[in-house]
Amino acid sequence: MTAPLVLALPGNEPWAAALAGAIGAELGAMRVRRFPDGERYVRLDTPVAGRSVVLACTLRDPDEHVLALCFAAAAARDLGAARIGLVAPYLAYMRQDARFRPGEAITSVTFGALLSSVFDWLATVDPHLHRHHALAEVYRVPATAVSAAPAIADWVRREQPDALLVGPDEESAQWATAVAAAAGLPWVVLTKSRHGDRDVEITAPELAVWRDCTPVVVDDIVSTAGTMAAVVARLRAAGLRAPVCVGVHAVFAPGAAEALVAAGAARVVTCDTIPHPTNAIGVLPLLAPAVSTWARIATPQDAG
Repeated sequence: MTAPLVLALPGNEPWAAALAGAIGAELGAMRVRRFPDGERYVRLDTPVAGRSVVLACTLRDPDEHVLALCFAAAAARDLGAARIGLVAPYLAYMRQDARFRPGEAITSVTFGALLSSVFDWLATVDPHLHRHHALAEVYRVPATAVSAAPAIADWVRREQPDALLVGPDEESAQWATAVAAAAGLPWVVLTKSRHGDRDVEITAPELAVWRDCTPVVVDDIVSTAGTMAAVVARLRAAGLRAPVCVGVHAVFAPGAAEALVAAGAARVVTCDTIPHPTNAIGVLPLLAPAVSTWARIATPQDAG
């Protein structure tokens, strides 16, 4: 069987190289730049005809990357690639999953339709599924979502064995409880009332019983960090130890990580789905098997 070909969008080269090594693929070359007028130029420097092509691109700042990503997929198709997949460790545009005010665009559905029009399959890590209960509700192509919970649980067992897993709100309960179950540790889920993008009120059950534990706050996306900062302050006010904050995706608006430390966090840790100085938990061992399965489905060239 011909080895799959992995191509990296700019900024994703180290992750793509590690992925190619993990699945036994060839690491190809492509070029992306801007014309003087700001439009995108894309060129595939490795032949793709008859091959299974994997484009690697985490989708932090998606508006910066998605046109080049679609141009690269369309070029691979036009040049004869047999299958084209996307590995996006962080999958953007999943939060706007309903029309909360009249006239709003439901961008998760539109973005899903766009990527489904140029790719044959998709693999990601912990997409933000709330009102959509599965990627199949948004994407028309096979889409695999891998959970980072086992990797986070391994890290917590190793680094913080006295942990109490804390979910900041009801939406985060799925991650906190999954990590707690995998690590064999206790957990609590708090309640959030949001009054604005950075104005969050946190209420909690009785916490004094957990004063001998180190709170480990777990959420999927850390963006403004407003919710996590409020949780850290609430836990400290209850007399608990300085919490450790763990996020799957380090989206981090400017100053967000610093805000967590200022609120009293002992440490801020994230998975490596988005490159960031807080990355300490690798998800490639979890994602690679799913990617290998899709990338190695036989192509017409193999049959010949």
